[in-house]
Amino acid sequence: MTTRVPIVGCLILSLFVLCTSGLAVTSQVHRHSSESDLSDGESENLVIDSRGTLQLGRSAEVLVDDFDRVWSINSILANGSTIYFSTSPNGGIYRYSFGALTQIYPDEAARAKDRQDTADPNDKPDLDAVTNEHVFTLAIDMAGRLLAGFSGPECQLCRFSTSGMEVIFKPKDAAYIFSVALDSVGNIFVATGPQGKVYRLDPLGKTAQLVYTSRDKNILSLAAGPDGFVYAGSDDRGLVYKLNPRNQSATVLYDSEKPEVVALLFSNTPEIAKRDLFAIATSAQVVKVEQEFASNLPEPGRPESDANKESDSPEGQGGGLSLKVANREKEPPKRSPQAPRIAIRGAQPKTTSALYRITPEGYVTTITEKMAIFLSMAQHPEGVLIGTGNHAQLILVDPESEEQTMLYEDEQASQIAGLGVAGGEVFIGTANPAKLIRLRSEYAAQGTYVSDLIDAKQPAHWGKLQIDADIPAGCKVLVSSRSGNVSDVNDPTYSEWTEPVLITEPVQLTCPLGRFCQYKLILKSELGNETPLIREVAVASTIPNLAPVVQAVDVARQRTRTGKTDIYEISYKTRDDNEDTLTYTVDFRKLGRTSWIELVKDHEEDTFGWDSRTIEDGRYEVRVKASDRRSNTPDTAMTGSRVSDPVVIDNTGPQIDQVNLDAKNKRVTLTLTVKDQFTALKKLDYSVDGNADWLAGVPKDLVYDTTEEQFEIQVPDLDPGEHVITVRVMDDLDNVTYKSYDAEVTAR
Repeated sequence: MTTRVPIVGCLILSLFVLCTSGLAVTSQVHRHSSESDLSDGESENLVIDSRGTLQLGRSAEVLVDDFDRVWSINSILANGSTIYFSTSPNGGIYRYSFGALTQIYPDEAARAKDRQDTADPNDKPDLDAVTNEHVFTLAIDMAGRLLAGFSGPECQLCRFSTSGMEVIFKPKDAAYIFSVALDSVGNIFVATGPQGKVYRLDPLGKTAQLVYTSRDKNILSLAAGPDGFVYAGSDDRGLVYKLNPRNQSATVLYDSEKPEVVALLFSNTPEIAKRDLFAIATSAQVVKVEQEFASNLPEPGRPESDANKESDSPEGQGGGLSLKVANREKEPPKRSPQAPRIAIRGAQPKTTSALYRITPEGYVTTITEKMAIFLSMAQHPEGVLIGTGNHAQLILVDPESEEQTMLYEDEQASQIAGLGVAGGEVFIGTANPAKLIRLRSEYAAQGTYVSDLIDAKQPAHWGKLQIDADIPAGCKVLVSSRSGNVSDVNDPTYSEWTEPVLITEPVQLTCPLGRFCQYKLILKSELGNETPLIREVAVASTIPNLAPVVQAVDVARQRTRTGKTDIYEISYKTRDDNEDTLTYTVDFRKLGRTSWIELVKDHEEDTFGWDSRTIEDGRYEVRVKASDRRSNTPDTAMTGSRVSDPVVIDNTGPQIDQVNLDAKNKRVTLTLTVKDQFTALKKLDYSVDGNADWLAGVPKDLVYDTTEEQFEIQVPDLDPGEHVITVRVMDDLDNVTYKSYDAEVTAR
């Protein structure tokens, strides 16, 4: 029976201990529960699927990696217990059976002659002897004989039997044979290039007939359908053709948005009554691919199907552990759910390869798109296998649930160019370098996962690690950890990995205080028939309470459209690395004094309006003090403060003095000096006898630029008698002063 662990209680206890030890009340939980989260780490003998689960991979074994002048395994064909595969260059064909490797082509006599012709006196291979001959495709005819398509100087279809090799077809206008397919009665179909033609040979390979000539340069892939039609994939335009061999006609079944349809495959799943056609298309021009597996973000949810039913053992069928991460409120999704993606010809694609599913009625659905180069495809009991470049990954796609699992990644090779399936085992052919690899049906005995750095932003105490996982009997999951204070994982100052600890409940990490933490999971399976399945990893961290930081304080006078106001806006920017709730105290003092006067306490907003009419004019400083006491105990609460630059409070208009008034000959001359204690002068106007039309005055130096200016006002052509000259002066803060002067003008 499954053992259930009360993880929630453990987490609460750990938080209580942290609080009473003088740390901040809140802790941070770092969760890894998606494909993108986990793909940032490093794994060995593990697989990560599109749901974000982590489990042991299949046991991998390199069968052959010692080839002579071979760079790529192009095609793999499983025939019972025998595996055939072909290579480039030098067009080699090999047979692997019961642990023994046999080279079928060239035969031993040809190889002996080649060695004699290409060897120099020092027994070093002559690299110029590499021939531009390729075997891209293999097939088995109705009599069980091997068929191979040769491309290069001699483009020909050959058949191998106990009596040796014979050429059965040589297309006159072709340089390449890319694909060979057989229909239900044994007819042999051949796809060629660069003239884009498809031929049909009778089951004996004696009579050849042209079935179709396309406008494309090459026909890259073929699949004979159960309906008697033949399906072909082209390059350049990325078309999927439906060919009728009986009358040599063709229709376009699908116009892909990718330029090359490199493989076609009919499903043979017994549960599916109608056999769908799968096609992979790619952009061969792409040379460098960026992080293709991590970039594939699955849409929320998944299609409902029988294939989705997990082997759940909620109460533990067969024993083992079922661990759960303590529940917490989840953040809302960053994007809304979307409908299934229907393949439509349209805008420039954002990805470089796609897997399409085409129903017998011709409806097309995009199952997956990736920033990768899809090179090969094969049917597997659990779905469709896809081999990629440029990182040589093997991906298993479940067409019903659209879930994806990276089964294998080769650290040395650049591409997986050939795939074959025999029973529950997968045979992988790589390129650059060329290797034949067997992926067994059993799980690897052990696999490791090292997480990416977890950043707490400040040196932190690291708490418990929890996993949401099913651990069958005979399986184990262990964890170790380390920490450091730099973002370089290879920095020698990182602590040593702790001793691995068996996970049967939340595990307290024992790495030292540090900003960054890494965990290492070790998954084990004693018998290889079952694997731990991890759905989520959660790591808690707590930063010792740090004082809030007031990063900036700004004091600015508010202005309205109608003119000046006496309200100053005090605004401030703060940061708290503990993400505590902050309150603010705002104080002021006159420049030169030592004591502060409180304006407001326990203020919750990041601005405060200060009515400056309550204080005298002068130069002042404003202090903002932030407190985190609402998120801490009285003993652990901390504050941080910052003082503003000096600010001038000036609510008084300029002062007018040193006035001299001279009235004669119908003219009044008024000279005066205007001063302001703090603010530069802005404008002087004057009015005669209460006239509403104000006239502008100009300083003697012609520029308003200081707090003191001299003016001379000339008022000519006045009638004899008494007059009133009114002066209005304004500083740069729009403080205004009015002053009137009486003048008596005589006739002379």
